[in-house]
Amino acid sequence: MRDFSLILATVGRTVELNRFFDSLAAQSYRDFEVIVVDQNRDDRLMPILHRARYLGLVLRHLRYSPPNLALARNAGIAAADARWIGFPDDDCWYQPQTLARIALRTRRFDRPQGIVTRWAEQDPAHAPAALSWERSSRFRDLPVSSITLFFHRDLLDSIGGFDGRLGVGQWFGAGEETDIVLRALRAGARVVYEPGALVHHRVDTATIKHSLVMRRAATTRARGTGAMYAKHRLPLWVIARGLMSPVIKPLARGQLGAELAHGAAIAQGRWQGWLRWWSLHGADPTRTLSDGAMLRSQ
Repeated sequence: MRDFSLILATVGRTVELNRFFDSLAAQSYRDFEVIVVDQNRDDRLMPILHRARYLGLVLRHLRYSPPNLALARNAGIAAADARWIGFPDDDCWYQPQTLARIALRTRRFDRPQGIVTRWAEQDPAHAPAALSWERSSRFRDLPVSSITLFFHRDLLDSIGGFDGRLGVGQWFGAGEETDIVLRALRAGARVVYEPGALVHHRVDTATIKHSLVMRRAATTRARGTGAMYAKHRLPLWVIARGLMSPVIKPLARGQLGAELAHGAAIAQGRWQGWLRWWSLHGADPTRTLSDGAMLRSQ
């Protein structure tokens, strides 16, 4: 059994994968496999995967449809053969020592079941030693990005994978990574930070918040946060804070234009997500939509 399986769910992108595979070929720690879950309808990845194998990577290629990021990752989990599983995006990349540092952290005396690495372009250098249900259920120390998450296989077998009702392409357009962390913490798992393990992912600092398209996208993503409020029965004061703060902050700064409109779009999405999740699913933090699509292996 290998130490790491890296589940790379991808659709639409091509050249970005070369940078990620180059970073894997440069890893000082080599006990890993890559499982590419291909949601494209064509063969655009074939030359890229051939090149990755030429670089010496142990790689498996699965096809999955229709596109659903959470369920594609679950298909990768089902196929994985490793003690630890990570979830890189198709446009991220690792430092040469990233997997080595994670491997060292897995062997520490406290035996973590989950490890959160550092998103180099976004996360602070100093972070709490571990996540806790008490703080995370109040949206402190959250959100964490899926690109920074590594879970022990036994934990995923216990709590299940990602919830396919949440995430990119769904009406609840985000929240699948927050949900799986909250379920892990609710189950009593020890999830720790390893800030020395760096994952890179470009941060878009040029977002045009006065764009109607961007506001609609913000509303869609915010529905996932609202779903978290309902699914995990979060305290009412946490929900109230989450609904009001996107509007109060720009008002307090005197930002009455694009910033206020963007904040209102987020607040609207959280409210919509909270109400719709309750009406459709109720509060059941352990239930997920874990499968339900077509999978082929190549």
